[in-house]
Amino acid sequence: MRIPPYHWWRTVFFLIPAISVYTIVLGAASIVSSLFQRNGRFAHACARAWSRLILTTTGVRVTVRGLDRVTPGTTYIFVSNHQSIYDIPVIFASLPYQVRIIAKTSLAKFPVLGWHLKRGGHLFVDRKHPDPSGILKRWRALVTEGLSLLIFAEGTRSGDGQVARFKAGSFLLALQAGLPVVPLAVIGTRHVMKKGRLRTEPGEVTLIVHDPIYPVPGASEPGVRDAKALATRVHTIVAAAVHGEDGSQPAYQGR
Repeated sequence: MRIPPYHWWRTVFFLIPAISVYTIVLGAASIVSSLFQRNGRFAHACARAWSRLILTTTGVRVTVRGLDRVTPGTTYIFVSNHQSIYDIPVIFASLPYQVRIIAKTSLAKFPVLGWHLKRGGHLFVDRKHPDPSGILKRWRALVTEGLSLLIFAEGTRSGDGQVARFKAGSFLLALQAGLPVVPLAVIGTRHVMKKGRLRTEPGEVTLIVHDPIYPVPGASEPGVRDAKALATRVHTIVAAAVHGEDGSQPAYQGR
């Protein structure tokens, strides 16, 4: 019988219990705050604290590049690749913005986490029966409150670290909303916790914030072709940074 490695024991008997406590305590605080504050800003502060605690406890050190490319107070649509469940803590802890995510409806069923997402103003999408008009309506409601949105355009986590094709649906909504799109490249989280593996390891992670892509003033009503073109453009930017990785450091050396 093979004895599991040290980091398996550390994950099962230390990290999972610790993260469960963080989730229950901060999730409860978030849910209670939603009874008095409907915009979810305190709830997001809880999510950022939760993210920092997870990263610190796991031993993940994050280097952020290009944060000066975005303007504080501006509403953006952040589009990222997806390597690991650690992507969300990395992004939430690193971006000083009120960010909401588009999550699959199954997450809404999780105790505490699902309740936090619902009460915090995050969007849920039924992948089998999507409702684009309903999503766009809720999306615009978030925009009027100055909230930014985070999208994992691949639709699922990468199993091999490669950046899969970005789905055009979210980009069509972005074009219809008329908001700037900011490509994000998350590099290194798959080495912290790979998809399908019950083991985490300390590591170095890099988050690259690329230049915003602004909508063209006076452009005609966007269609599927425009969405596909934008998806390809953003994918090219993100993939170039992620696939330029050498060990745990990306080849891209922008600001």
